[in-house]
Amino acid sequence: MACEHLRLRDRDSVLTCEGLLFRVFGYNHPSNVYLCDAEYASAEIFQSPDPRAPREGENGLFYKFYNDEGMKLVAKNYPRYIFFHEMLGLELVGISEKDVFKVHRPQERLVELLKQGPTDELLAAMERVLKIVTSHSGLSTGDFGVFGSMLHAFHHPKYSDIDFTVYGKEQNAKMRKTLQALYSDKSSGLSNEFASDHVMDGKLWLFTNFDVKDFIWHQRRKQIYGLYDDRKHSGRVIKAEFEPVKAWNEIINEYNPRHCITRRGWVKIKARVTSDDDGPFIPSVYGIEPLEVLEGPRAAGEVTRVFSYMEEFRQQVHKDEIVIIEGNLEEVQTPEPGAEGCFYQVTLTYCSRYYDQVLRALH
Repeated sequence: MACEHLRLRDRDSVLTCEGLLFRVFGYNHPSNVYLCDAEYASAEIFQSPDPRAPREGENGLFYKFYNDEGMKLVAKNYPRYIFFHEMLGLELVGISEKDVFKVHRPQERLVELLKQGPTDELLAAMERVLKIVTSHSGLSTGDFGVFGSMLHAFHHPKYSDIDFTVYGKEQNAKMRKTLQALYSDKSSGLSNEFASDHVMDGKLWLFTNFDVKDFIWHQRRKQIYGLYDDRKHSGRVIKAEFEPVKAWNEIINEYNPRHCITRRGWVKIKARVTSDDDGPFIPSVYGIEPLEVLEGPRAAGEVTRVFSYMEEFRQQVHKDEIVIIEGNLEEVQTPEPGAEGCFYQVTLTYCSRYYDQVLRALH
């Protein structure tokens, strides 16, 4: 059942007729195409030996993709979902509106779950967490959605996490303040996932230019990663995440095939953050004023923004902070009359030097 004239945004999910589940990625898309991240595939077309991969629920058995498994499967077997990104000159995963078989929207799924009532211990815990945060923040359930395994109806009551989307810049600012207060109140049942300096113990660390201690410091102050003490009911402490997504009236599609983005080399710079309004979202955009070029071409001294597709660097730095940035220098050419003409940005994204990239505050 092809869907025409769709309106989708970050963290919405689409199912193809073959059994591929794509997450819509960000807000900048070509006309009639949504750029995506391949997240899951039906067992009929893909199976993984990874013990973390199986997901089973109302829609059957699916396997989660890890690393570049999804891109490889799509490129090999389903090239119709590979699109040329004119601005970057690269091929990326995406889906045209005519090929969408079914849409999963986080807000609609949350409404369904609340209407049917808690059918297992995880959904009961989800409702308790939602009641806590709405009563303290003044937000309504309409400001929230659910993503991840709950969105696709293959969560495991005893092992899955609680994953919320929160819609709108103002709403997310309220949520962060509310969560900070709740984390400080031991009776709330909620605590900061990164409160302990040992939260990453035993986990593989691959980044080269900032250490685990620095990572924990940045994650802790984001406030959106919580733990809910549900031992009284389910016997466990459950991760509860609150992911920022833009409201419809905040979305501006920057995709323009007439614009050209050219990589100009690897850079490392010291800069001051001049704006952070779009920092919590994907892509995360930060206005910056370069203070010192530590490595790379002199053009890095003309950079005006950081453009990041990396989950690790969402909501990473704040306005007026002094930061270190390391990544790909890009020249953006905008030929339209009245446009900026040409400007430079540092882009943090999936690339061969993924773990060399960094965005961190000097603290």
